[in-house]
Amino acid sequence: MSLLDALQRSGVLRPVDLALAQALQRIDGDIADSALAAAALASHAVAQGHAAFDPAAAGELVDASIDWPDAAEWRATLAACSMVDRPDADAASDESTPLVLEDGRVYLRRYREYERRLAAALARLCVATDGAPHADVDALHARLFPAGEGDDAQARAARRALDSTVMLVTGGPGTGKTTTIARLLVLLAAQARARGKPVPRFALAAPTGRAADRMAGGVRRVAESLRAAGIDAELCDALPTQASTLHRLLGLVPGRPQARFDRVQPLKVDVLVVDEASMVDLPLMCKLVEALPDGARLLLLGDRDQLPSVEAGDVLAALVDACDAPAAANAPLAGRRVHLDRGYRQTDDLVLEPVADAVRRGDAAAALSALRVGGGGLHYHEDALDPLAASTREALLAPWRGLRHCSEPREALALVNRARLLTALRDGPQGASQLNARIELALAGTQREPYFHGRLLMVTENSARHGLFNGDVGVCLPDVHGAPIAWFDGPDAPRAFHPGALPAHSGAFATTVHKAQGSEFDIVLLQLPAADTRVLTRELIYTGLTRARTQLHVLGPASAIEAALGRHARRISGLARRLGAA
Repeated sequence: MSLLDALQRSGVLRPVDLALAQALQRIDGDIADSALAAAALASHAVAQGHAAFDPAAAGELVDASIDWPDAAEWRATLAACSMVDRPDADAASDESTPLVLEDGRVYLRRYREYERRLAAALARLCVATDGAPHADVDALHARLFPAGEGDDAQARAARRALDSTVMLVTGGPGTGKTTTIARLLVLLAAQARARGKPVPRFALAAPTGRAADRMAGGVRRVAESLRAAGIDAELCDALPTQASTLHRLLGLVPGRPQARFDRVQPLKVDVLVVDEASMVDLPLMCKLVEALPDGARLLLLGDRDQLPSVEAGDVLAALVDACDAPAAANAPLAGRRVHLDRGYRQTDDLVLEPVADAVRRGDAAAALSALRVGGGGLHYHEDALDPLAASTREALLAPWRGLRHCSEPREALALVNRARLLTALRDGPQGASQLNARIELALAGTQREPYFHGRLLMVTENSARHGLFNGDVGVCLPDVHGAPIAWFDGPDAPRAFHPGALPAHSGAFATTVHKAQGSEFDIVLLQLPAADTRVLTRELIYTGLTRARTQLHVLGPASAIEAALGRHARRISGLARRLGAA
């Protein structure tokens, strides 16, 4: 049996993966079977979040009993194949070849080009310099970051960002990334004024609308506090008050690969701040950085320990590695990162730091110990597999019952993020789909209307026509005639939609951890599956835990936590190496 036949019989490959291999075979009837299999696997790898396929790690990509070829021989066959290009590292690949072999990895040509173009665009931005800060800016820096107060890393981040056109600020939830960047923007406005230049054109952006709104709110709060502390009102007024999704910023429309803004027609911004950078996939980051004009600043905020993007690539991790690389001519990002590690997103009601730290380190024993001790808003329901069982039912349902009594959209939308049930899986008894259906039954009964009063909805595809994007959450309320209306947050006021006119959507009482990235909730119930699965990783557990603000319930067997903490969400990519990391 050929390798491609074995893959087809395994049921792992998608129809589009097989279609690519079959198309190549029609073009070249003599193409080696292992090359066809590599093409199908390169396509499959992108669907699994990788930028490329590594023949030496085929068993990690495909969970099936297959007799894999020797990796060196497989690569040699690919190197001799007419459908595979082998360009120099900085050169564009041949547009007539669908595959690229580089550093032992097999790429779909488009994704190799995304990596190459992103690395080139970052190097272009890094070339610009801004000179030494003015003395007035030094004095303002000392006021904004007083010695002995707060985290010294925040002061270092702001200082280094003044000198750098590209900067990464990393850290866990609640470590002050947004606060640091907001104060940095004040410094940049002051620096421009001291040099007799216009105030920089600032822009705030994030992968999701919820993350963008949260960042804009954080910047507004910092501006208000600085104004109250006596910082020059003109500088505080220079801070942006709104944020955009990355798709909206670039003018990307679903179904169209080209953005409104690109290298030829760049964005009209001088300083771009991107929050939740771990969620940004390779194609989107490439388009974003290419669209920045020469001399612009790019400030990326994120948490490497969170889940990588749903789509291909683990861009933030690659950029962190590149920033941490030794200084060299081929390492343009070297030294351009500051890590903040003081505090986590929590309140006095939730003491999350011990368990979050243990999970981040992969220390299962310490994580389980902290969970079992509990206290401070932390609850571990060991071996619990049903969040609607008596022990957790009230904690799960109580926050949402109040929605049934809301009539005003603003009031209801304010309650949307009171609680969320997060899952590792989409399907199955511990999956979001089944649990969401059961929650809706528990809240509204068997005779409920499809869009009952208080139902939460999540948009599952981008729709520029509606101004709604994947992950946006709304709530259903009846109008004066009793007809259901779906309300979503808007830039200035809640927006109303007839449910039948919405883009693709689903219930949102229970969602996967992936869907919850960029959001935070007062109460989180994290349901782990009964059996081990590859999607259970250290990053998934960490991301789920750190969505909680005041109360966290973890449900599931200890074995699930032990398995997850021993597994990383590894992505195959050449971006870090391309940017000078070892």
